[in-house]
Amino acid sequence: MNVQLHPSWKKLLQATFEEAYFQQLAAFVKNEYHQHRCYPPGNQVFAALNACPFDAVQVVIIGQDPYHGPNQANGLCFSVHDPTPHPPSLINIFKEIENDIQVPYPKSGDLMRWAQQGVLLLNATLTVRADQAGSHQNKGWETFTDSVIETISSKKSEVVFLLWGGYAKKKGAKIDNGKHQILTSGHPSPLSANRGYWFGNKHFSQCNRFLESKGKKPIDW
Repeated sequence: MNVQLHPSWKKLLQATFEEAYFQQLAAFVKNEYHQHRCYPPGNQVFAALNACPFDAVQVVIIGQDPYHGPNQANGLCFSVHDPTPHPPSLINIFKEIENDIQVPYPKSGDLMRWAQQGVLLLNATLTVRADQAGSHQNKGWETFTDSVIETISSKKSEVVFLLWGGYAKKKGAKIDNGKHQILTSGHPSPLSANRGYWFGNKHFSQCNRFLESKGKKPIDW
């Protein structure tokens, strides 16, 4: 595994990297990548943080764990490599954007274009074993990504957090809602969306209105 991390995050998270849990997590992940096929590719494990340096963060979207199929996970939550077919949750995200702000459904499912505008696309768990959803949960990644979220909450202000589904809402429990804008809804997965908990949340227009109200540039979704 060739793991590199943007200097802005490396500096802020240095204490976390030195904790015993992270040392154990690193050893576990290294062994998993050596023994099994895992996703995303080793050099993309920290892609979300590398694509969106700390100072650039304007919006945070929290996912659960990476896609576990071939050629899908690229280190950004909900995002897939091109030309991989769009997974169901991503389809519903794009449909909501289309309905909310009349942006045509895109051909590309690679969300790097969002990350480069300051959208941190953070999975709670950053790695997974091929074909085994959730296989790297409860190994320490959740503690690490809690540290990322808490760092953003404490050291920045006026960030928009988009928390979709119960899991993301729990991850957001330590966000200071006096300093930040927190938008919650059901998850974009078909199970939730088809029950009426996703479509019509208008998170993308609400997010942009908030950013503009603070004199910031809206996201080109």
